[in-house]
Amino acid sequence: MAARAVARREDLVFLPDVDPVVMAALGLSAVAAHMALTWRGELVAGETVVVLGCGAVGQAAIQLARLVGAGRVVAAARSVQARDRAVRAGADVVVALEDVAEAAQGADLLLDPLFGPPAAAAAGALRPGGRWVNLGGSAGETCPITSSTLRSRSLRLSGYTNNELTVQQRADAIAVVARHAAEGALTVDHEVVPLDGVTDAWHRNSRGRVVLIT
Repeated sequence: MAARAVARREDLVFLPDVDPVVMAALGLSAVAAHMALTWRGELVAGETVVVLGCGAVGQAAIQLARLVGAGRVVAAARSVQARDRAVRAGADVVVALEDVAEAAQGADLLLDPLFGPPAAAAAGALRPGGRWVNLGGSAGETCPITSSTLRSRSLRLSGYTNNELTVQQRADAIAVVARHAAEGALTVDHEVVPLDGVTDAWHRNSRGRVVLIT
C-alpha cells in the first residue's frame, strides 16, 4: 500500500486512455472473470451463463458475458445489495442463491466463485454437457454434488486461477478489460479513499472495492 512500488518490465501493460481508478477497481478480478468465461468456459455467443455471487468477479462476469454475446445471463446472490448490483450490471434474471436451481435450468455455463451448496444446486441444473468453471470457495471448500449427477449429465468441471496465466495471457486479458472500461462498458462498484485513510477503510465494511489514491 505504498505510494510507489517496483514492477518488472515484463509485467507492464500499456493501457488506452482509461480511468486509472476504474482499472484499479476492476483489477485482477475482471481478468479472472474474462478468462474463466472465455478461456476455461469457452463461452460462445447465444449461450446462457449462470453467475454465482456478485462481488467484483460476479459484477465483471455479468458485463463481460454480455460483451462476449451471451444470450442470457442469470445471476444468483445471497444479499439484497448483491442482487441490486447484479441488476445494475445487466443480468437478465437475478435470484437469491436458494432459488438458483430453478433459474439455471438448461444453462450452458456456470461461473462459480462460491463452490459449496449453491454451486451444487446450479451445476445440477445445467444442460447435459454443460460447463462448470470454479474460481473460488467463499461458500465452502467442499461441494455436495454426486458422482451420478456429474456422470449422467456429462458435466465438465474446470478449475481456474490467475496464477496459471502466462505473461502474455495476462497482458492480453488486461488489455481487453481496459478496452471495455475505456469504452464505458465495464466497471464495478468502488470507493475512492486517500492513502492516509487506509486504516479506517481496512476496518469498516465497504459497499464495493476500495481504491487507494495518493
